[in-house]
Amino acid sequence: MTVSPVGGFGIYVHWPFCLAKCPYCDFNSHVRHQPVSQELYAKALAKELARYAQMVPGRTVDSVFFGGGTPSLMEPKTVETIINEIARLWHLPGSAEISMEANPTSVEATRFAGYRSAGVNRLSVGIQALDDKELKILGRQHSVSEAIQAVEIARNTFSRISFDLIYARPNQTLKGWEEELNRAIDLAADHLSMYQLTIESGTMFQRLYAAGKLEMLDPDLAADMYDLTQEVTASRGLPAYEVSNHAAPNSQCQHNLIYWRYGDYVGVGPGAHGRLTLEDGAKLATSTEKHPETWLNLVEAKGNGAISEEVLVREAQSDELLLMGMRLHEGIDVPLYEQLSGRCFDPMRLRHLQENGMVEWVGNSRIRATQAGFPLLDAVIAELASD
Repeated sequence: MTVSPVGGFGIYVHWPFCLAKCPYCDFNSHVRHQPVSQELYAKALAKELARYAQMVPGRTVDSVFFGGGTPSLMEPKTVETIINEIARLWHLPGSAEISMEANPTSVEATRFAGYRSAGVNRLSVGIQALDDKELKILGRQHSVSEAIQAVEIARNTFSRISFDLIYARPNQTLKGWEEELNRAIDLAADHLSMYQLTIESGTMFQRLYAAGKLEMLDPDLAADMYDLTQEVTASRGLPAYEVSNHAAPNSQCQHNLIYWRYGDYVGVGPGAHGRLTLEDGAKLATSTEKHPETWLNLVEAKGNGAISEEVLVREAQSDELLLMGMRLHEGIDVPLYEQLSGRCFDPMRLRHLQENGMVEWVGNSRIRATQAGFPLLDAVIAELASD
């Protein structure tokens, strides 16, 4: 049996449907006012999985991730069907992490036991805020009380849970964020994903911002909130292991680590992306049709919804390795970067970054961003990538 590649091997399943489109969200999510046929979509997902199993056979699956959209709109039977298909096509050990994103509405919370029986062992709950007024501004469909109840149900159902929060919201104060963050940690998740609110192209917030109807938080205050987030989470036993992700010891999201460590992952479903090392050593970048019904028609017609499959040259691989790996607290494996890129980091640029406290060596073979470097990560990466 083929072992997992360096960085691991994961399966990403995209469920593109939501009850409503959040005004800040630029993910591939779609609202349908009539129920979709889950049986048809499950069959189509199984077809795509089977095709990728032919391309990368015999792998051991380290993680499965149901993302979206809102995967918790899936019936537990649909989830079970997909997990069983993955286990049939590859080796899915009992130790594999099987995660699902869920919204904390009461209807979806009642399904949690069904997902656990289907094989899901880690739940990520999209809370986003612990203030009812703020939840309405963010377009969320749940209340704070529903969120807390969902977290309690999840904690009693799954061995590992996580939830998301958005900060640097309009008119948010530093003291208010500190209180909200501590309250979130008190809910006893072992993993938190915390994102600064940003204006994404094509979103309702982008249109409101352009029309002068949405005022973003002062960037200096947002930076202070980032620093506060690092301090509070570290002091409460949930230090950052990635720019936006914090975890208790041994509770990091294994699936996301595959992305950031530049491992391999199959992506199925509308708008899913993948990175696969083929048997001849080539690295393949895959992507599928975004529109759900068009994707479904493609899969039914030709067995997959792929719209792009590109063999990445080594320079492109090294760029992706740098972009993803520098997000991690552990940093990147420099010899692997040099092997892929065919070059070393420019000594003068590297020394300049070190002298300014932006990066540091970990042992003799890894480079990582410092605490001061993380807020300026895009600039740090651009400097490292320059010749």
